[in-house]
Amino acid sequence: MKQTGIIPAPLAALPWSMLLLVIAITGFGLVVLYSAAGGSLSPWALGQGMRFLMFLGMAVVLSRVPERMWQTIAFPVYGILVLALIGVEAIGGISGGSQRWLDLGIIRLQPSELMKPGIVLAVARFYGMLPAGQLRTINAIWPAAILIGVPAALVMLQPDLGTAMMITFGGLTVTFLAGLPLRLYVGSTLAGAAAAPIAFGMMHEYQRNRVLIFLNPESDPLGKGYHISQSKIAIGSGGLFGKGFLQGTQSRLDYLPERHTDFVFATMAEEWGMVGGLFLIFAFFLLIRWGMQVAHNARSKFARLTAAGLATTIFFYVAINLMMVMGLAPVVGIPLPLVSYGGSAVMTVMICIGILMSIDRDSRRGRRMA
Repeated sequence: MKQTGIIPAPLAALPWSMLLLVIAITGFGLVVLYSAAGGSLSPWALGQGMRFLMFLGMAVVLSRVPERMWQTIAFPVYGILVLALIGVEAIGGISGGSQRWLDLGIIRLQPSELMKPGIVLAVARFYGMLPAGQLRTINAIWPAAILIGVPAALVMLQPDLGTAMMITFGGLTVTFLAGLPLRLYVGSTLAGAAAAPIAFGMMHEYQRNRVLIFLNPESDPLGKGYHISQSKIAIGSGGLFGKGFLQGTQSRLDYLPERHTDFVFATMAEEWGMVGGLFLIFAFFLLIRWGMQVAHNARSKFARLTAAGLATTIFFYVAINLMMVMGLAPVVGIPLPLVSYGGSAVMTVMICIGILMSIDRDSRRGRRMA
């Protein structure tokens, strides 16, 4: 945006095309939440909108942080979050059978959400420091494995399989982009497949049920497979253009569980059809594409790895949620960012966007000075 006498220079320098895209995604999500509540701003749309405005302001503030500061605080932030995860195990609050929150009086903090961008910063910092000649040695592997494994294991204890997967995927993405040999990932995949029966046996019963229902949801369509079955019905019944705003029957008649959180895409698809679904997917594609462009233009290895890792973190949010509601992956409790009701995912995504804007700002400044 061109600077004028009315708009302050820091605001004019923001990537407004991307921010308007984020606002459009969130605005569409608020419309869906309004409909999911039967045509009411409460209890979801109004609160979600207020949280988004707060986190949007936070992202703008984060965009002013110099890139070198992210390098400086990467490991300290990671250490604080690991201690917070340990604190969750010791004194954390329990809700819905899971122990995921620290009650700080003013707010309830979910450290596992903050670890999603935190793990990207820490692993990117490690490979930013590692000499290129050591990429194919053991010294390039075991520190990253510890950085990723410790928080993932702590989150699994809560238990929260979906968030543990997100932390693991985010960290592994950075290791891959850093240039580790491809054979390591092929070997790890084969080893993981061989160990799958053991891992399945170690899961909690509800987690095993999710995997079994994913493989055969029709085996218990009115019980454990109810979520997936109703989600498929809602998406399929929307057709090409949907049933119309406020006309969804699956959501309004309470057939669709979690219609405002994990399965909000099914709520949207029933009323807005395939056209609405393609709009959301394309909008997220543009957002992730912008993040990868920031990575491409970054001036340092740390910045490139961080930007790419944060962009793929947003991608994993979207991809896992869409696969989940379409029955292509087990239900693991991953919301659709900026659309699903709840502050945790909005906070995480806006932190990612804030750091990406910070890296983009430094890159553009460097190009102007060159």
